[in-house]
Amino acid sequence: RRRRSSPSRRSEMSSFRFAAAFSLVRASHGLGRRSFAMAVANPVARFKTSKGSFDVELFMDQLPITSSNFVDLAKSGYYDGLTFHRVIQGFMCQFGCPYSKDPTSPRAGTGGPDGGTSFTLPDGSTVTRDGGGNIPDELIAPISNEVGTISMANTGAPNSGGSQIFINTKHNSFLDYFDTRTPSKHPVFGKVTAGMDIVSSIEGVATDARDKPVQPVVVDTIEIIET
Repeated sequence: RRRRSSPSRRSEMSSFRFAAAFSLVRASHGLGRRSFAMAVANPVARFKTSKGSFDVELFMDQLPITSSNFVDLAKSGYYDGLTFHRVIQGFMCQFGCPYSKDPTSPRAGTGGPDGGTSFTLPDGSTVTRDGGGNIPDELIAPISNEVGTISMANTGAPNSGGSQIFINTKHNSFLDYFDTRTPSKHPVFGKVTAGMDIVSSIEGVATDARDKPVQPVVVDTIEIIET
């Protein structure tokens, strides 16, 4: 059974290797990254939810693997109809588990993409998710988990992020990979640029003992806007 993916106040762990993908992580943060930044603007993900819409700039120029993974899933319709399965006021709102399409499912928070699926980076190269549907960590851009940022959820183990993400509603610096106070390593790959009031309304919903919204907050679709 897949372990729950989540940002945690304590460490949570699992482990995978992606030698080729790690090479891509290193290579993408040099000339390729600068070329992308000069060529096109970062894409925007428009979350259309039952509470309203909000926009997130994806930091494709700094985290191309993490951002491209998200874009691929969004464009494929993977996220359509999923719900925010974990909401904690003064902490974060978590989303992206395929099992959350049924908001009553006890498996919500434990799922991810199919293993062995692939997506394309801005430079045309391809990354293949591992057997568990996970991608390699991009612990390169020192962007803090500040309010309004979007970050990869994981089990706490290296390279265990897949489809689940969370929106910080507090400056959770202890989740930064470069913060040595805890073992948590959650790379930030975007930030809300419009509709933070909608995020705040999601954060404010009533939740049960498992931090699951009593009334489901549904993401109808995520539109990727590229210019």
